[in-house]
Amino acid sequence: MTDRVYPAAKPAVNGGAANASFPATKAQLYGASRPTYRPQPYHHRRSRRRICCTICFWLILIILILLLIIGVAGAVVYLLYRPHSPSFTVTALKLSHFNLTSSTLNSKFDVNVTATNPNKKITFSYDPTTVSIFSGDVDVGDGTVAGFFHREKNITLLKASILRSGVALESADEAKLKSSMKSKSGLALTVKLETKVKGNMGKLKTPKVRIRVVCDGIRVTIPVGKKPVVGSTSNAKCDVNVRFKIWKWTVG
Repeated sequence: MTDRVYPAAKPAVNGGAANASFPATKAQLYGASRPTYRPQPYHHRRSRRRICCTICFWLILIILILLLIIGVAGAVVYLLYRPHSPSFTVTALKLSHFNLTSSTLNSKFDVNVTATNPNKKITFSYDPTTVSIFSGDVDVGDGTVAGFFHREKNITLLKASILRSGVALESADEAKLKSSMKSKSGLALTVKLETKVKGNMGKLKTPKVRIRVVCDGIRVTIPVGKKPVVGSTSNAKCDVNVRFKIWKWTVG
């Protein structure tokens, strides 16, 4: 009787089936599905840095060129037109009445302001101008002057009637006014003008800018009776300030 010969077990490959486990574990499945990490070549990172440096270089160069163009254009305009800011002077002030009773103020001023354009080739276009008179920080009168066109080498006279009628004052402002009214040298006043102006240089026109004119050194005595009193303006000095509005803030 012949013995049966069974085929030998197939040899295991690469470690054999002896180490294999069925079914596969979570660790084996995760390791099989995770992609192999391949570090990015160094030259790729270096190329990105070069691109960023190139962009920054061109941006800086463009900004410098624009600044140079603006500077050259400003120098040319200055040499051609020799621009100067307009000047203002309070030439006359008359006080008709100034009554302060029961914390209520009634006043009437007449003010003359001369505006001078010293430029030979530049004209100015003014919007309506608000005129206010202050004693210290207390507003004692307000008025308006119509807009006007200011020609080259021209002096324009602005006349304004400044009124304050039946305006109630706070107790602190009332005390300040009463103290100032007792001064022997008269009531110290400040005239303030605010408007917008645009410059015209041939066909070139500037954007409108806001200006504020502050004139100090004015004094007037309080009138007695119905006769108006002429104030002293010989020591009046006016400063012109350009005011730029940047978003919500005003500069100047």
